[in-house]
Amino acid sequence: MSHNNMFENLDIPRDDEQDRKSETDIAEAPSRDNDNQDPNDIPNNRRRYHRHTIEQIHEIRFYNTNPHPSNMQRDELGRRLNLDPLQIKFWFQNKRTQMKAQHERSNNSELRNLNKQLQAEHKRLTEALTNATCLNCGGPADIREMSIKHELIAENACLRDKIDRISEMTSNYYGKQVVSYTDISSSQGPSHSLDSPAANYNRNQGMVREMLEASDLPRHMVGPTASERPIIVKLAVAAMEVIIKMAMVGAPLWVPTSDAPSLETLNEDMYTRSFLGGSGPKPPGLKCEASRASKVVMMNHMNVVEILMNVNRWSNVFCGIVSRARTVEVLSTGVAGTYNGAMQVMAAEYQIPTPLVPTRETYFVRYCKQQNDGMWVVVDVSLDDLRSMRSRCRRRPSGCLIHGMLNGYSKVTWVEHLEVDDGAVDDLYKVLVNSGLAFGAKRWLATLERQCERLARAMASYIPVEDVGAITTLEGRRSMLKLAARMVLSFCSGVAASTTNTWTSLTSSESDDVQVMSRMSMDDPGKPPGMVLSAATSFRLPVPPNQVFEFLRSEHHRPKWDIFSANGVQEMAHIANGRDPGNCVSLLRVDNTNSSQSDMLILQESSNDSMGSYVIYAPVDVASVNVVLNGGNPDYVALLQSGFAILPDGPIQHEAGVLEVGSGGSLITVAFQILVDSTPNANISIGSVATVDTLIKTTVERIKDELSSNN
Repeated sequence: MSHNNMFENLDIPRDDEQDRKSETDIAEAPSRDNDNQDPNDIPNNRRRYHRHTIEQIHEIRFYNTNPHPSNMQRDELGRRLNLDPLQIKFWFQNKRTQMKAQHERSNNSELRNLNKQLQAEHKRLTEALTNATCLNCGGPADIREMSIKHELIAENACLRDKIDRISEMTSNYYGKQVVSYTDISSSQGPSHSLDSPAANYNRNQGMVREMLEASDLPRHMVGPTASERPIIVKLAVAAMEVIIKMAMVGAPLWVPTSDAPSLETLNEDMYTRSFLGGSGPKPPGLKCEASRASKVVMMNHMNVVEILMNVNRWSNVFCGIVSRARTVEVLSTGVAGTYNGAMQVMAAEYQIPTPLVPTRETYFVRYCKQQNDGMWVVVDVSLDDLRSMRSRCRRRPSGCLIHGMLNGYSKVTWVEHLEVDDGAVDDLYKVLVNSGLAFGAKRWLATLERQCERLARAMASYIPVEDVGAITTLEGRRSMLKLAARMVLSFCSGVAASTTNTWTSLTSSESDDVQVMSRMSMDDPGKPPGMVLSAATSFRLPVPPNQVFEFLRSEHHRPKWDIFSANGVQEMAHIANGRDPGNCVSLLRVDNTNSSQSDMLILQESSNDSMGSYVIYAPVDVASVNVVLNGGNPDYVALLQSGFAILPDGPIQHEAGVLEVGSGGSLITVAFQILVDSTPNANISIGSVATVDTLIKTTVERIKDELSSNN
């Protein structure tokens, strides 16, 4: 007889019966000696139990490590414990059933508790909805009406997006005028504030607005006509596709240069074949400048978009590159209060800080769009062909791709593609301009990276440990940084050869390489009243830019070049505004025995990045400084800024094929301002011109002597 028949009538404890028994109660299988016994001789209600010993229980707890023993393991346990293998098998089977029942009871208990919590939450929410009040009238609110309102808001946003897309398609194919839904509701664009929930720097949004306030802008460009708007939209949409491909595609569109393998250059033939049409053929007499670069900046991606799409902030953040800019006309303000789909016609003038390189004026459309993967793209393309304008600078599709990062930073890929006439560039700057570094993508990104650091430090809610000296309050620190920011903006706007500035060149200068200009300042609280004379010149030194920067910014070396600080200066306060130790705002006191000069201090800002450096300073009186240190308004502090702009003289190619900027010589621009006469309608005398000319030439000679002797 088989074992299956032998144990057919054996009553083994299961589930509920096993739960009522101790784990030491186990059904005992018949002995192997009774294999021939007739199972009918065993009464159906007979149960035989065997109480295990303590030693057996301890050994059988092998279950904790292996609840499913193999036949060999059961045989081994049976021999060791003097038990039949079937007894071992039944014990493990019942133990598994018992543990399963315990787990089910535990899970059921947890589910019951969770159910009670959900019922309580449901009751609370139901009562809250029952007692809800209308925010407008204070009466009871209709829940169904509230639900319909939310549905309408979502549907409204969807319809707005569809309207923008249909309007864009209509303008492309049927030539109808582009009308954004926002043009119907308001002529003013949405308030794209840095105080938005997506911004990282919302607590000090007011300060950002003050630091990036508007300046005088060129206004000779007129807005597009109704027939031109559809063409502009079509150009912008096509330029968006071009800029994305230019930023992401490598060879053969971008190829290494022969002189510097690590520097890319655009394959113009491949570009023409890849992007047919575009903004038309290259006009005769213009040369191509194209570059691209990528960098991670410490700013939220929405803040970067905000800076690029707000013309005043854009021109002030990039004040070393953009001398003037304005929005000619807004074609679209974006979708649902964002810059997604925003489009505006703009005019801008680009510069480098020297009077020897003419500025570049452009008339273009700027288009911003968020892609499906969350990436933001901002693209510019010139509109010169729209009116057959003859320009010395034309922007092919240029712009940047902005990726938000989890740490709050942004990865920016910048592409610059220009067609320019650089015939008027002075020989001193030809190498730098021809290399593409003067107006290229690397300089834009280096400036953005530096300004992001500067803004982050300016809006800090604490005083960093790097700050030392007399500034002990957060309000005083912010006011001092705001005053320094205004000084930098004024210096950058006055040092270049802008075609629209208000300065007048004087032909009485004793030297052709010094540019002297004058202007009358009246009713301007930020400038001293009277006739102001400015002089600027540029020269080259065979010294690396970083070495020149450290020499000029150091208070210890200042007496070597500043004739007004012959007795030395002392640093009274130091405000760090960047990761580089040289990026800071300092308050200096001149050790002067002249009692008339004892109440004067020097405000200085030094700024350094991979593509250039600035050391800018202005004398300030003690009374005004005390007002600023106490958190007062710095806009009424009169400043006459002077300083230095330091650029590399070109790229340096090392033996390893790596391109490095700033390891060769330096191109230095020196600019001074002096108040000639504080009376209205004062005349400029020959003696005043000679004085400022001598001052700037003496300073240049001192710098050359000191730095040349150290090398």
